[in-house]
Amino acid sequence: MSNAHLIVEERARNIGDFMVGRLLPFRKKRSVGPFLFFDHMGPSMVGPGRYMDVDQHPHIGLSTLTYLLEGAIEHRDSMGNFQLIEPGAVNWMTAGKGCTHTERSPAQWRQDGLEHRVHGYQIWVALPKELEEIEPSFQHVGANQLPQWNEAGTSFTLIAGEIFGKCSPVNVHSPLFLLEVKTQEAQALNWNDQALGEVGILVVDGAVLSCGEHIQQGQLMVSTEENRCQVEMGENTHLLIFGGPALPEERFMDWNFVSSDKQRIERARSEWKNRAFPSVPGDSSYISHPFD
Repeated sequence: MSNAHLIVEERARNIGDFMVGRLLPFRKKRSVGPFLFFDHMGPSMVGPGRYMDVDQHPHIGLSTLTYLLEGAIEHRDSMGNFQLIEPGAVNWMTAGKGCTHTERSPAQWRQDGLEHRVHGYQIWVALPKELEEIEPSFQHVGANQLPQWNEAGTSFTLIAGEIFGKCSPVNVHSPLFLLEVKTQEAQALNWNDQALGEVGILVVDGAVLSCGEHIQQGQLMVSTEENRCQVEMGENTHLLIFGGPALPEERFMDWNFVSSDKQRIERARSEWKNRAFPSVPGDSSYISHPFD
């Protein structure tokens, strides 16, 4: 394997009442284009005695993207937004100068007392330096609003950004792409110089051959050279392909805080400790910084 490619395995992480598989950041690769953080949620069963409850927590300097394959999550934030996110839809929250939010199993699930399966991805995208302190905002895009198309038995959904002449309605802040690909039969994916910048290929199901490497379910391969990888997809393969040009400045991460300025992160950490961040209306929960 050349130095231009890196295969990353999921590592288990606990986010409170829920285990996730972390793909980014990785010790040898901190980002892919503007993508800083990629967590795989589940597949897990939730139900009586074990619901998803991620209490109130802060962010700065980034946008969060939630994309579910199965199940549902209730999102609430300090801007007053409440949104039930379901499979195929996109929750896009831009933290900018600072906001807080919670993520919980739906109230309806708690009332019905049944077990439900949850499976999806939580993703962070760094903001360009000049936009790190913009006002927080939130956007929900329904599954039927995303560009979807089929070619030779392969289905595509453009979750965010631009590629293959398509443009997602998600309000991204820098050039990027996040593309879902599903095959029925073995198929080659021809980039045709469409994927500019760094590229990450995540195998949700199935397997692919790319850049001479076999990539299996749960693995992420990163190519750091533009238009380097051609992808041979096996039958019944499900991929998430993402990336874009890297931002020019280094990004620092401390817990949920992202910034090009270390002092800004220290200020955010102090503000959170002193309860100076805006709050989710009607929610008194609080997650402490893990090192405070």
